[in-house]
Amino acid sequence: MELKICHLYPDVLNLYGDRGNILCLRRRLEWRGLGFSLTELPLGGGDALGAFDLVFIGGGQDFEQTVLLEDLRRGRGADIRSAVEDGMPFLCVCGGYQLLGRSYRTADGQECPYIGALDLYTLGSEDRLIGNYVFQLEPEDGGSLVIGFENHGGRTYLGSGVRPLGRVRKGYGNNGEDGTEGARYKNVFGTYSHGPLLPKNPAFCDRLLACALERKYGRADLEPLEDAAEEAARAGMLARLGAD
Repeated sequence: MELKICHLYPDVLNLYGDRGNILCLRRRLEWRGLGFSLTELPLGGGDALGAFDLVFIGGGQDFEQTVLLEDLRRGRGADIRSAVEDGMPFLCVCGGYQLLGRSYRTADGQECPYIGALDLYTLGSEDRLIGNYVFQLEPEDGGSLVIGFENHGGRTYLGSGVRPLGRVRKGYGNNGEDGTEGARYKNVFGTYSHGPLLPKNPAFCDRLLACALERKYGRADLEPLEDAAEEAARAGMLARLGAD
């Protein structure tokens, strides 16, 4: 078994160690004797996403997101929409998460039409939502607690057919108002969690891998790993945040 991973826009969207998510995916496959290959698709890259098994899009600031608009209009947006509807697993963080929605209005009022792969929109604000935070995955995704770091001015609101990735236990999440964090649609996992996310949350990483393996092979052969060090670190952070 092998998974072909695509890191989309690594040259533009990569904040707060988001690239570490790729390393975590790789290690948790290799520790189980499963194959891994990585393709980085920068701005202007021509490969279609249908050739891959899982796509990662990292975070970026407002400026970086506006830089991508022309590339999205030239065909990448349609490519992403097609892959999403075909059940391709996506992990999208912060700016990459916002890009999949319908639109983003910056704090100074600029309207940025995005690709509409997910029915959600984001409103920018000068006031940022910052800090370590904890949210609980919905039962459909295992219900585990997820630890992350958020730093975003955007407030995201979910629309029809999109459910939250989880519910905030400590912190802000999508908008600091409704208690939701991230978005789930088909096999898309959108979140505001930097840090990087996956090394802190091995169960969530395995959930992504299982989605990709099941789509490709019809089954997910994921043997348990020794995660004692990760779980000890998680327990300490949950206690520190008062979310244990």
